[in-house]
This record gives sequence, C-alpha cells and structure tokens, in this order.
Amino acid sequence: MRVLVAPDKFKGSLTAAEAATAIADGLAKAGFETVTLPLADGGDGSVEAALTAGYQRHPVRVRGADGGMHDTSFATDGDTAVVEVANTCGLSTLPPGTRAPLSSSSYGFGQAVLAARDAGARRIVLALGGSASTDGGTGMLAALGVVFLDSAGRRLDPDGGGLCRIARVEPGALVDLDPVDLVVAGDVTNPLLGPHGAAAVFGPQKGTDDHQLNALEAGLRHLVGVLPPAAGRGAAGLAAEPGAGAAGGLGFACRWLGGRSVAGAEFFLDLLHFDQVVNDCDVVITGEGGMDSQTLNGKLPAVVAHRSVPRPVYAVVGRSQVTEQEQARLGLRGIHALASMTTADPSIDPALSRDLAASAGQRIGLELHGASHGAPGSR
Repeated sequence: MRVLVAPDKFKGSLTAAEAATAIADGLAKAGFETVTLPLADGGDGSVEAALTAGYQRHPVRVRGADGGMHDTSFATDGDTAVVEVANTCGLSTLPPGTRAPLSSSSYGFGQAVLAARDAGARRIVLALGGSASTDGGTGMLAALGVVFLDSAGRRLDPDGGGLCRIARVEPGALVDLDPVDLVVAGDVTNPLLGPHGAAAVFGPQKGTDDHQLNALEAGLRHLVGVLPPAAGRGAAGLAAEPGAGAAGGLGFACRWLGGRSVAGAEFFLDLLHFDQVVNDCDVVITGEGGMDSQTLNGKLPAVVAHRSVPRPVYAVVGRSQVTEQEQARLGLRGIHALASMTTADPSIDPALSRDLAASAGQRIGLELHGASHGAPGSR
C-alpha cells in the first residue's frame, strides 16, 4: 500500500515540505511506503512547492516590505514562473515583530515579476499570500514602469500611506507584458473596497489600528478614482471584482495589468501534476494549519479529497473546527489535529509541530493496518 502525503503549509510552524516529511516519517515507522507532494494554493509557500515539484530556483534581488534590499528567488521551468509576495516583500521580510502597514510596499514583488519576464517566462503565476502592504499594488506597478505623480508633478514612490497623494498616473512606460500570461492563483474573493475589502478584512493582520484602516481605505478609494481604465474595464469595475482585495489590493492591480484569476487550489494541483501522482497511490493524506467550515469552499484539502476519489483520504491539521457532518461532506476518513495532541501551542513551535505531525502519520498508519485486517472499530 502506497500513501501519498500532500499537505499545504502549517502557517507559522511548518512549510508544506516540512509537514509532508514529518507525516511520511511517521508512516514509515508504521511500515508504509510514501510519496510526498508538498502543495500550495497560490499563497505563501507556492515557490517552494514548485521547487519540490521539479522547478528550478532563480535568484533575484528585490526590495523588502521596508525598502531594504534582500536576496530571494522565484521558481521556473523555463516557460512558467511562480513568483510570490511572501518571499519578496511580505510580512516575513520585516524585522521580527515589526508591522508597517502604511509604509510597506509591493515594489519588490513587481521587481520579481519583471525578472521572471526577463528570464523568458511566458506564463507567470502570481502568488499573493503573506503580504505586508495595503498599497493597492501601486508598488508593483511602479516597479513595472507605471509613473505616479503628486499634484506638483513630482514622482512618487507609492505605499499605502501615500495613496491619497497620487494626482496623476502615467502608464506609458509600463513594460510590455502582452506576451505573458499573468495568472492570479488564490482563494481570496474579497473586493478592493468596503467592509469586506482589503483594508477592513486584512489590515488588522498587518498591524493596522482603526485610524490607519480609515486612511488605507480612503487611499484605495482615491486610487480607484485616479487610475485610468485598463483590461477593457474601468478601475471601479475591477475594484468590485472578487479577489481584487487580495494581498492589500495586489489582486486589483494584477487584474488592471490584464491578469486572469483562477481557483488557486485547482490550478496548483494541475501545475504540480497531482492527478498523475495520485494515480499510483492507494491512500492520501492532506492537511493545513487550520481547518474549519470555510475549508468546504474550495480550500486545498477539499480539492485534494475530491480529486482523490475513490481512495480514502485523511487530514493532518494544526487545529480543526470541523464537525462530523462537515468531515463527511469533505470526504475525509479522519482528521488528526495537532492541537488536540498536546497542551502546548504547536502553531508557534516548529519542533513540536514536526514531532506531532510524525505521531499523526504513525497513528494513521496504525489505523490503515487495522482497517486492512478488519480490526474492530476500523472504518
């Protein structure tokens, strides 16, 4: 019996690759052969998932969220590149414990997109998770050649706190992206503005207080008013689209560039050849940091379970708020939550998370042995 171990990241504690390795180690102790396939859904960790699947690392030097230069990378197979916000200018590029919601910029992400284009990519997958900024994507656009001017005609280096200073936008020097298929892969469906928008929903994760939230919302609304039409639609129409609020408004800017939005989990499973890999396996274990009722709405474990039928599917997760009925709807044979295996907090302890994930893998292995021998209580 061969087991496919295909989890997403456990945000804050384990990368997808680390989670997969730990679970596989536990299964090996129970005597099972495993295949590991770390997954992503278009958020942070997407580059590493592509590298694990055989893509090559392409180094690039970019601005972090605070403007300081640092070395990072994107993944490429020659024609397709995977570029992510998290490792270019995301929260992880700020000093530990630091948040800079007004001054953070998406400029570094734009530098990486430009580098991927210059490296010959004809398709660039834009992974928007883990962002530090709420600049409406203006930093990215500036890195790609769009010029932002204030009322005195002075060139701006835009960030979230300075959006209201933009008086004119000149896209004439924008680099040629027409030959490139820009793919926005993710599961965020929030619009750019309003109570469900980029500032209101995601701002608190980036350290904003109420005053800063109001300033960012006003800035984004102002940006929509000054940005010229693109992609066959006006900025107001693009701002209202599902996903425009992703990554502090980068979803909006990517659509303005002509990017197409796709369901992140489905797209990445295709990109990483999930269906080919699962065909050679008898059981599947997936997982993520937190599982709740939202998982049913096209989140990665739900997509994995659906595409693994008729194989039994188990989940190893950091924490679970899924009911038995929801578990049945997801098509999961069982859910093993690390938080229920300890009195400590594994979400902030990578070493503990690894040990518990291995224990969960071993437990599933023992369940599988019991099921194969018709043990009492086996499913």
